[in-house]
Amino acid sequence: MVTAGTYRKLHHFRNVTRLGVLQRGLLKLAADSGWQVEAWAVFSNHYHFIAHSPPEGAKSLPAIIRELHASTARWINRLDAAGGRKVWHNYWETRLTYEGAYLARLNYVHQNAVHHGVVPVANQYPWCSAVWFERVAAPAQVETIYQFKTDRLNVFDEWTVERSNAD
Repeated sequence: MVTAGTYRKLHHFRNVTRLGVLQRGLLKLAADSGWQVEAWAVFSNHYHFIAHSPPEGAKSLPAIIRELHASTARWINRLDAAGGRKVWHNYWETRLTYEGAYLARLNYVHQNAVHHGVVPVANQYPWCSAVWFERVAAPAQVETIYQFKTDRLNVFDEWTVERSNAD
């Protein structure tokens, strides 16, 4: 599981276009590097994703994050005429080895827009995996994962998000 946040929690990805670019960049870079993304949630100032590493292991993760952050920072800075501005702060990764922890975190990421109060139902947020997950997974699998409790998880998620992400 990976969580990344913008520098000073600034809302650089605050509209439909910007969120779409960040989401597409994340999913494309992960897929191009052989990662199988299972859940994601992208917001104006942070994102989370859970993915299975390729057979050779997770050694490509730092390069994926570095490329995503560099390319999106350059793009955002061009848009805002703010050359050289620091956009990304850091990222945190957690290797999930216990099935219960993995399934609870899948639910957490799918439901993250609800957690932040952006939408009442996760599948209403276009920049997360909930609607995709509900479409491709068996109904029993969706029900099982959505029943996992997330209130006791230790996930760094201290960001406030703009509720007007659809601007």
